[in-house]
Amino acid sequence: MIITLTTDFGLRDSFAGTMKGVILGIAPAAQIVDLTHGIAAGDIRGGAFALMTAAPFFPAGTIHVAVIDPGVGSARKAIAIRAGRAIFLGPDNGVLSWAVKPEDVFEVRSVDNAEVFLPQMSNTFHGRDLFAPAAAWLAANREFLELGPELTGFQRMNWPSPIRVKEGWKTEVIHVDAYGNAITAFPALQANGVRAVLIPGEKRIPFERFYSAVPRGDSLAVVGSSGFVEIAINQGDAARELGLHTGSEVIIV
Repeated sequence: MIITLTTDFGLRDSFAGTMKGVILGIAPAAQIVDLTHGIAAGDIRGGAFALMTAAPFFPAGTIHVAVIDPGVGSARKAIAIRAGRAIFLGPDNGVLSWAVKPEDVFEVRSVDNAEVFLPQMSNTFHGRDLFAPAAAWLAANREFLELGPELTGFQRMNWPSPIRVKEGWKTEVIHVDAYGNAITAFPALQANGVRAVLIPGEKRIPFERFYSAVPRGDSLAVVGSSGFVEIAINQGDAARELGLHTGSEVIIV
């Protein structure tokens, strides 16, 4: 059974490794994949985007654990969602919501069966004490329904769908990747006929098929591997050089 981990823990401390130790202690045959531990601290949208864009590429039956959890120890629920081809575990703060479509949701459960938790559970590290053992428990062929009672819903974050405006489509930067590419919420499926992107300052960015279609240092817009239109600079950092960040509004024309 494959278990993926998406966290904001980074790699400096032992948090991510400790989660793996817990999983392997319960389900030694589990295959653990680090989706990313580089989400900015508390960036729920960043974690949701990473999970949404990566989960479809995993085999059926994969268990995805996402722990971006600024509300850890509070009254927020821990939930498990069985949707489509996968199971998703994490805090009920919206981090799981972009990875699951309403029509794909089979079952949502509150993870509150004490049998699943580690014997001593802290109020500050539910990744280790709750989500890792719950994932391992499922990987060891326990039943999904045993996690806890069924829920009628869970917290969903709004997706910033493009809005039709006079010039074209208004959208926003949803993520900036490690290369400085500013990924918008404009889906590839709507990109047919796109000619350019207008960014703040009235700069017009031409739409191209690949990064090197423009000279080194020039800006372009392109359909990226995430399935969304992104703004890039050939061998440069578009976010830094163009002043773009998560939430920046742009116009697709």
